[in-house]
Amino acid sequence: MQRTRGRDVFLFLVLFVLAILFLSPILIVLMNSFKGKFFISDTPFLFPDEQTFIGLKNYTSGVAKTGFFNAFGMSLFITVCSVAVIVLLTSMTAWYITRVKTGFTKMLYYIFVFSMIVPFQMVMFTMTKTANVLHFDNPIGIIVIYLGFGAGLSVFLFSGFVKSIPLEIEEADLIDGCNPVQSFFKVVLPILKPIAITVAILNVMWVWNDYLLPLLVIGTEYRTIPIAIQYLKGGYGSIDMGAMMAMLVLAILPIVIFYLICQKYIIEGVVAGAVKG
Repeated sequence: MQRTRGRDVFLFLVLFVLAILFLSPILIVLMNSFKGKFFISDTPFLFPDEQTFIGLKNYTSGVAKTGFFNAFGMSLFITVCSVAVIVLLTSMTAWYITRVKTGFTKMLYYIFVFSMIVPFQMVMFTMTKTANVLHFDNPIGIIVIYLGFGAGLSVFLFSGFVKSIPLEIEEADLIDGCNPVQSFFKVVLPILKPIAITVAILNVMWVWNDYLLPLLVIGTEYRTIPIAIQYLKGGYGSIDMGAMMAMLVLAILPIVIFYLICQKYIIEGVVAGAVKG
């Protein structure tokens, strides 16, 4: 009993230290967002005091310089639409290749799995040229590109979960007169809710924070939040660190709130999709 207690205390201390290490960058950014830009480099690890505290000036300045609300709307549109398309289409794909046992579906499954291990840097130049030729270099086109890059992991997770659904449930629905499409939306999709939420959370965090793909595909004409923040860089490498810290706080705040609300579904969905079946 005493050995178990000591082990629990040790694990608690280790996890506590790790939590501090992971949260400290966010805390440092938050603290410095309320400091004058000339004090950030001198005292980056100290809380704001009477001399360094400037209130919300960094926030108002950053919003004005970056066009933050326009960028927020663009990021929101691309993220919501991309994640909705990914969840819907990859769940249907995973259901099909899991239920229909043919050589084609088996090959298709392995293609999706293989796509997970291909580094983005290997295909980014050819992808950019292809997107330009096919006129995908706009907010609608980039949704299709996100679907392509997000399909691998999403199909993999959905496929593992679909295997855990008893086939008799779908057969009973077909006997009652439903066609395969009705069976999917009325029976299968509601059962897929835990893993669907997990897939949505993972893709929301990826698409919302992505900088390189929007920069390569849609450029600066349609600014997302990560691209807009880069406009705080001035000539000769000068950066308004105060405004940048403030914009970083505003950028991560929605995703942190979303994650805290939905975090319980991540482990539930990943475990169900990876272990069941």
